[in-house]
Amino acid sequence: MPVLWDKAEHTIVNNESAEIIRMFNAACTSFGDDGLDLYPAPLHAKIDAVNALVYADINNGVYKCGFASRQAAYEEAFDTLFAAMDEIERRLGQQRYLVGGRLTEADCRLFTILVWFDAVYVGHFKCNLRQMEDYPHLSNYLREFYQVPGIAETVNMDHIKRH
Repeated sequence: MPVLWDKAEHTIVNNESAEIIRMFNAACTSFGDDGLDLYPAPLHAKIDAVNALVYADINNGVYKCGFASRQAAYEEAFDTLFAAMDEIERRLGQQRYLVGGRLTEADCRLFTILVWFDAVYVGHFKCNLRQMEDYPHLSNYLREFYQVPGIAETVNMDHIKRH
């Protein structure tokens, strides 16, 4: 779980990843950084809609599978997870990024779950209907995103595998 820590006050500022990404994005755009705005105003509704799907059915979907206490709950979560993965695969077959032609917050949020998918969720949580290699558009998207400057340095596969 991410934590945004205030070194001066020795306290947690925030531990919700969705809020932290928006805080950093707002800070970058507020202080005149001409770099990438991951949550541009004209795309708010589209980004929020994709985030809702990814969060509910993929991010939480793997945990619903992994921690299901009944077979019926596992099967429902499993079906929902892979229906959402299939939807994202279809979307990426038509466009480069989740919300059209540019990188947004939605892509950053999906990347984190995809980079963990095969290494953790396929085996540990039995989310094993398909792996990343079975999704041509998702696997290409994952590889491309990983090559964005600065991203590879944030991925420690050994740490991911060990949790």
